[in-house]
Amino acid sequence: MGYHHLDGAEAYGTEPELGKAIKESGIDRSKFFVTTKCTSVTENPQEHLDASLKRLGLSYVDLYLLHSPFNAKGDKQVLQKAWAAMEEIAASGKAKSIGVSNYLAEHLDATLETAKIPPAINQIEYHPYLQHGDLVMYHKNKDIKLSAYAPQVPVTKASDGPLTPLLEQLAKKYAVNPGEILLRWVLDQGIVAITTSSKEQRMSDMLRTVTFTLTPREIEQISETGKSHHYRAFWGHIFDKDDRS
Repeated sequence: MGYHHLDGAEAYGTEPELGKAIKESGIDRSKFFVTTKCTSVTENPQEHLDASLKRLGLSYVDLYLLHSPFNAKGDKQVLQKAWAAMEEIAASGKAKSIGVSNYLAEHLDATLETAKIPPAINQIEYHPYLQHGDLVMYHKNKDIKLSAYAPQVPVTKASDGPLTPLLEQLAKKYAVNPGEILLRWVLDQGIVAITTSSKEQRMSDMLRTVTFTLTPREIEQISETGKSHHYRAFWGHIFDKDDRS
């Protein structure tokens, strides 16, 4: 199965190429899982999706996400109106599934007050240095799946943190690299891991992540060590420096 995630402004440049690649692959459309998103809760989800479908040359996407809840500026009616529009899209068949991105519990609470269809998934920055308190448990209680973007931040952007020795130790044990240990840590919690690379060999190496699992003790070690340090790679203009929500 193919999977391609398009994020915000990035999507506008890559969607035509993706659509062309799907057509030229000779592989049936049903074998691909295509995701795109509406860039903000203050935008029109239907207009954004129609434009994406046109660029992709597709009649539907498998998952459509509603992005940037912070733009609602605390007005829950903005969140509710945007989600109602997403539900209409799901009913039309243009998106097989609908979800959100970067939502915290407060945004989800407001959305769920009036939702007829709960979000299928929430895509958030998630790694050992940003575990969001009890947000993971919140999702389990609400039966909303979690998707982690930037799961390799402790290797790619914060390699001077306290996790580095442990990751290197575990990488040696499992004959993989530290980034793959981080991907496995996410997967072993039942969370979807999203990552990418411009290098074909690195993408191939990432497939080793499905060949092993961490022990419960190792998962706990990574989690506890990660909690001793805080690093947020995205949305720094929204959150205070020490805000771990």
